[in-house]
Amino acid sequence: MPDASIEGLAEQRLSSTQVLDGHFLKAWRDTVALPDGSQAVREYIVHPGAVMIIPMLETARGWEVVLERQFRYPIGEVMIEFPAGKLDAGEDTWVCAQRELQEETGYSATQWAKAGVLHPVISYATEFIEIWFAKGLSLGERALDEGEFLEVFTATPDELLQWCRQGQVTDAKTLTGALWLQNVLSGAWSLNWVQA
Repeated sequence: MPDASIEGLAEQRLSSTQVLDGHFLKAWRDTVALPDGSQAVREYIVHPGAVMIIPMLETARGWEVVLERQFRYPIGEVMIEFPAGKLDAGEDTWVCAQRELQEETGYSATQWAKAGVLHPVISYATEFIEIWFAKGLSLGERALDEGEFLEVFTATPDELLQWCRQGQVTDAKTLTGALWLQNVLSGAWSLNWVQA
């Protein structure tokens, strides 16, 4: 494994200015000292963190995953994504995963496994997304947030991987989720399942 030490690589904050105090995001502009002693400006977004759920549904075709189609305004496209959502202040990630799965898809799960964490935009945001698997699904009522519009559908893992390969799925968290799903289903990566 490569050395994870930050010695010789770390940048030191010299000054910091908040440039945006939004409802959801905060933006900062910092001046930093680089390892060689020179200075640079770093602009970044502070994000509260989020979860993504890989819901696995047992069907007559074998395993399928629950996915969503949602219009994403910044890029002006409808995206195929795994269910996900941001953490509320002080919220536990597993609680958030359970809440988001039910609110967005209507599904609840009896078994959960934390897979890992991804950092989708390390060059300009503090955002992290914790990855959760869910199975033992049962369908109930959705409870979408006000102003949230999305379609829920299912696909086989092979279909999802084909869409990733063809460029129909470009969302970073969903691509990462597909990697996890492929390795879990093949037995290459194991999960520690717990009862909800």
